[in-house]
Amino acid sequence: MLKLPALTPETSTMMSRIPAQSVKATTASNLIQSLQLAFVAQLERVSRSLGDEQKFIASEWFRDQGQHGGGLRYGIADSDTFNRASINYSQVHYDDDPAKNLGSATALSTIVHPKNPHAPSMHMHISWTELKNGNGYWRIMADLNPAIAETKAIHRFRQSLKQAAPEQFDFASAQGDRYFYIPTLNCHRGVQHFYLEQYNSGNEQDDLELASSVGEAVIHCYCELLLLAIDAHPNPDATDYDKQLAYHTLYLFQVLTMDRGTTSGILVHDQNDVGILGSLPAQIDRKLLASWQAIMPDPQDLLVAAIVDTLPEKSPCPISEPIKKSLALCVRKHYRQYPEALDLQATSDIPPPTVANHR
Repeated sequence: MLKLPALTPETSTMMSRIPAQSVKATTASNLIQSLQLAFVAQLERVSRSLGDEQKFIASEWFRDQGQHGGGLRYGIADSDTFNRASINYSQVHYDDDPAKNLGSATALSTIVHPKNPHAPSMHMHISWTELKNGNGYWRIMADLNPAIAETKAIHRFRQSLKQAAPEQFDFASAQGDRYFYIPTLNCHRGVQHFYLEQYNSGNEQDDLELASSVGEAVIHCYCELLLLAIDAHPNPDATDYDKQLAYHTLYLFQVLTMDRGTTSGILVHDQNDVGILGSLPAQIDRKLLASWQAIMPDPQDLLVAAIVDTLPEKSPCPISEPIKKSLALCVRKHYRQYPEALDLQATSDIPPPTVANHR
């Protein structure tokens, strides 16, 4: 099992944000930052083994100039190994605002899109939310997202989750399958999903260990799968890259039109738009995306049209940081104009209350 590194003084001194005061939030933060550093270290180890020396770049962001926290994101794009990857730690809190119900929200949000189309993308989110009334809960998500599915890889990822969370696995898999289903395209975003929303068993230590166990297992398994896939398919052909571009288009489509977590982050504040949209791949097929407008229900057809209009008319279409900012503005404007459209977004049995918590 992956051994997690402790936070180093160098990392700590990078963080000039004011942390949350809660002991539980501090405990969650220590775990999540350790998982972040471990994942970055493992991904860089994989890329170095392939002869790729490009490193992840750290960038810090602040919520209200750091008064209410912020985050540290490690990102990489267009390397020999990665199409795009973002490993983001954040902690937002309202310790000084008695009007807010939310005490703090501490999260690890990760996405890796490898350059090799045979290597699967992977999304993981682990977060602790604490309300000022003392209640708190975990959100734990992990999903494998291949452009070209491989049965053995799916089985290994599934088994790693099952071993990490044997009691929760069946329920979490069913919830993930529901959440990541795209009705208009009659398909799922990925091939194996795990999703626990507002999870609190009543035993704080058990829940902390569950979050740690899932995070460690996913990091360890995914990095193995990444290396195995690249080793097995060192020379992808044009058809493989076409499949990847189509899949990346579907990924962007799901994130921008259905993903409640992404939409919530965009609606709550505008101080980390690039980080919130860190899951978007580097390039998509603009024409393919535009073709899906006709099958969308009202008013989501208008959202797809606005997204397409925001993108440059290029093939393939690049998703740069300035474009991410424009896309965030586009999504924010749409849901402020059509708040009822939030009901059309993805959901599990327990819809995430992110926006309501921040009011």
